This record gives sequence, C-alpha cells and structure tokens, in this order.
Amino acid sequence: MTQPLIELTGIKKSFGPVDVLKGLDFRAYAGKVTALVGDNGAGKSTLIKGLSGVQPYDEGTVTFEGQEVHLGNPRQAAALGVEVVYQDLALCENLDIVQNMFLGREELSQGTLDEAAMESAAIKALQSLSVRTVKSVRQKVSSLSGGQRQTVAIGRSVLRNAKLVILDEPTAALGVAQTEQVLNLVRRLADNGLGVIIISHNLADVFQVCDYISVLYLGRMVAHLETSKTNRNDVVGYITGTKVIEGDDE
Repeated sequence: MTQPLIELTGIKKSFGPVDVLKGLDFRAYAGKVTALVGDNGAGKSTLIKGLSGVQPYDEGTVTFEGQEVHLGNPRQAAALGVEVVYQDLALCENLDIVQNMFLGREELSQGTLDEAAMESAAIKALQSLSVRTVKSVRQKVSSLSGGQRQTVAIGRSVLRNAKLVILDEPTAALGVAQTEQVLNLVRRLADNGLGVIIISHNLADVFQVCDYISVLYLGRMVAHLETSKTNRNDVVGYITGTKVIEGDDE
C-alpha cells in the first residue's frame, strides 16, 4: 500500500477523568474512501474534531503527506487541505449557492465582491464533480433538496483546494435517489485524487462506496479492514465488541 495521506499514531484525548481516545492508530489514503464506524460513544466525533483542529489531541503523532504536523486549530487544518462537512452542513438558507460556497472567503476586486469570479469558480468546482442536479448556482439554498444541499457543501470543500474531505453522516435523512447521488459524488471525490473519510452508521452505504473500513470501539481502533476482504457480520462484530480484536487485514 502507498503512503497514507494522513496517519494518526498513539492518539489520546481525555475530558477530565474520562478517557475518550485511548492511544489509537488511524490512516486514510489519497484517492480512497475510508469509513470510520462505531457505536454511539465510540469516539468518532472526538477523533474528527481533532483532525479538524477543533479539539487538539492530548497525545500522539499526526503525519500528513509524510510530514509530522500539529493540528492546533481549524485554520492550521484548513491550511493543510483538511475540510469537514458536518451533518448540519453549515449552509445559510437565505443565500444562494455561490454565496454559500464562498461564505467567509469572498473574493474581492477593487474593494467590492467579485461576483463573476466567484460564480465562475463555483460552476467549475461543481463541474469537476460532474454535478448535474443543480440548475443554477444562483438558486437559494432554501429551494434545494437534501441531496443538493449535501452537494453544495461538498463542492465548497473542493473549492477550497481540499486534499482530505471528512463527511459526517452524509446520507442521513436522505431518500434512496438522493443517497445514490451523494454516494456517487463521494466516489468522484476519491477518483479525483482526494482522500475521503466518511463517518456513517449505514453499513450498506459503507460497503457500496468505501475502500477501507476503520472500526472504533470504546476509544480504541479495533480494526482497519479492506472492504473487499470483509463482510457486514464481521464489521458488526467489531462495532459491538463481540468479535475478537485482530491485527490489520491489509
């Protein structure tokens, strides 16, 4: 296997007397989709908040593109190319697609908003992902479906020159057609060379789109599996703690 895009080693995180992450290892690769699965309370959110710089880890090493890095705040993570699409998507319904994609990072020309440049860049970003479900980038987000909103949030991360995109429950509350649309978009992200991490409880989605599955159980990484070499029963066994911890299956 090639060098991981991002690799975590010996990661620990505590909140007061509660040890949430207990010396775990994790890795994700460019051009691949890695699922992060585990039951509620396993530590998934804490792991992702550390990757995004929101809650820095207490101990451990983070390596990005082969270099040790420090993710002390979201700005440092973003500078590396780490973008997180949270479950709530963080979109403003009263703004259009372009305004949402450039929110907080607007482009200026002679002291005013460069609307033409932003619109062109937004169209290019969506075209790079072969998005065809959005009629106009000037549509208000309030008029979009759940799948289209997820598309806008993912497109925003591409616009920011992301190298690693982390998606928190990207298909939650979506219908069948919209779920298929989002999963196809996730696959295109990886096909374009980005590293993708998906946090999901939906194992059907995981097995459809992911190359690797990493399982968290009570703050420990208990398995890193190649999707094509495992099955749903084994993954459920790791998630619930009924399957014996083994070494990597790579």
